[in-house]
Amino acid sequence: MKKTLALIALATAIGFAGSAHAVEHEIKMLNRGDRPMVFEPEFVRAAPGDTIRFVATDPGHNAEIIAGMLPQDAAPFKGGINEEFVYTLEQEGIYGVKCAPHYGLGMVLLISVGEPMNLGEAQEVRHPGRARAVFGELFEQEAAAD
Repeated sequence: MKKTLALIALATAIGFAGSAHAVEHEIKMLNRGDRPMVFEPEFVRAAPGDTIRFVATDPGHNAEIIAGMLPQDAAPFKGGINEEFVYTLEQEGIYGVKCAPHYGLGMVLLISVGEPMNLGEAQEVRHPGRARAVFGELFEQEAAAD
């Protein structure tokens, strides 16, 4: 009986220890940065279980998933304008995020979680205006991070 209780206690401790290592990444939605209309930072390397906190630092922005840039089985999200919210990264892969009003101006974010299993599919997604060049730079950062 003592051995069983000890095993249960050990398993519980291991479970809590795994979640204790989760990190919260803060992403600011800004009117100005290296260029107008940016997420800061624009590239995040994360682990499964980490969270992303989108902070409405400047008004007029939102954060939402770009179609085709989400790991299989991951839940899509769409934040409201001027809305701060938290999203938990549960699936490994590439997450592409845009600010809908400023997508064409290049206000995008690339999140790489664990193994980028959907990298090829994410790179095939077409983007308007400046977002195309910004994603090119962000995919280079993802490759360099490996």
